[in-house]
Amino acid sequence: MSGSRADTRPRPGAGRAARPPGGLTRLALRRGAQGLVTILAVIVLSFTLVNLAPGDLVDVLAAEGQASNPEEMARLRRLYGLDVPATQRLLNYVVGAAQIDLGFSFRHGRPVAAIVAERLPASLLLMASALMVAAALGVAAGVFAARRVRSLPDAAVSAIAVLFFATPSFWLSLMLMLVFSVKLGLTPIAGMATIGAPAAGAIAHALDVMRHLALPAVSLGLFYAAIYARVMRASMLQVLDLDYVRTARAKGASEGRIVWRHAFWNAVLPILTLLGIQLGHVFAGAVVVEAIFSWPGLGSLLVEAVEARNHQVVMGVLIMSAIVVVATNLLVDALYATLDPRVRVR
Repeated sequence: MSGSRADTRPRPGAGRAARPPGGLTRLALRRGAQGLVTILAVIVLSFTLVNLAPGDLVDVLAAEGQASNPEEMARLRRLYGLDVPATQRLLNYVVGAAQIDLGFSFRHGRPVAAIVAERLPASLLLMASALMVAAALGVAAGVFAARRVRSLPDAAVSAIAVLFFATPSFWLSLMLMLVFSVKLGLTPIAGMATIGAPAAGAIAHALDVMRHLALPAVSLGLFYAAIYARVMRASMLQVLDLDYVRTARAKGASEGRIVWRHAFWNAVLPILTLLGIQLGHVFAGAVVVEAIFSWPGLGSLLVEAVEARNHQVVMGVLIMSAIVVVATNLLVDALYATLDPRVRVR
């Protein structure tokens, strides 16, 4: 019917032959295979770069006085498998990684996989919170600016976005800490939970973690919020100029319905793409933020491992980061294909 509401909405697959069922499954399988290749490439590249660094574990032990003569150093190299060629060590590491064996940390006296798994939830919580802050602020600001294009509010949103985009995350973290923690005393300075706090229920503990999480998440998320605001504004302006939106206006649809019902879901697709491809960059930013706020995640673990020349832990953090990025990209691809069936495999 010409007056139905469905006529005013875009039909991404209109005019094409019907796709056979299972397109989303084939997309997931193909992306999964690509992800495995990516993780393998990360293992090989990380292993190569780490082993190109001067010195090894035994040299560190010798510098600390734990290996005082060449015979003892040779024994330790045999013990830690450092006396075999690099290609054989790489092959052994790949086989071990496939069995969730990332080696042993002599610093911690524990398997690397257990150490990384212990720190992973804190990093995931920080990264997810930062991306939620970025997406919420960026998308809202982009839609707000697009609805008031070429006005003072539009210019203000663009100026603020440029300001946060140009501000280094470490400086922003320190300024937020100075204002909200030191001057106002509204948030804790560092850590993930209050040390020495009396035992409390799950709700009280969650609120305590949220108080500690607020500044790190905002510090990390504002940079990406600036990017998403600019992208969302441009995408929304482009969608609002399409024929189906003009048709909706001609039929008397309200501006709010046009923006949120017809234009928003198509305009937000570029944001989903950015969420996937920027996750690795988010982790790099999290390394700095975690170090400043003493957040007990993979970023602070990586800094500690590099300072201690703990190569096994460095490798474990890099591999786990690659796995998280690949898994998140798979989820983003699935969500993108659900919202826009044109990207599915034929």
